[in-house]
Amino acid sequence: MLHIVNKSPLEKPTLDSAVRLAAGGTLLLIEDAVYAATRGNAGEAKVRQAMAKLKVCALMPDLQARGVADRLIDGVAAVDYDGFVDLVVEHKNCQSWL
Repeated sequence: MLHIVNKSPLEKPTLDSAVRLAAGGTLLLIEDAVYAATRGNAGEAKVRQAMAKLKVCALMPDLQARGVADRLIDGVAAVDYDGFVDLVVEHKNCQSWL
């Protein structure tokens, strides 16, 4: 399953819920959720926890738009829009965590 999170971990507990309940698959961080994929962010520990059971990706255009692309956590894959589409095609189901 592809788990898509778009809220900052400082704004909502969406990332916590996704990591706690996801049984496997890929976690894709988009919009303000990409902050969690950066070193030194309050959500870093949660992303590292997710990496134990999920492939973790972050949308590169959103990282760039927020000026944090150079702070991506090692092991988190940066994907462009084509990569986003590939992830949707690759997974049978998608869950957007709101």
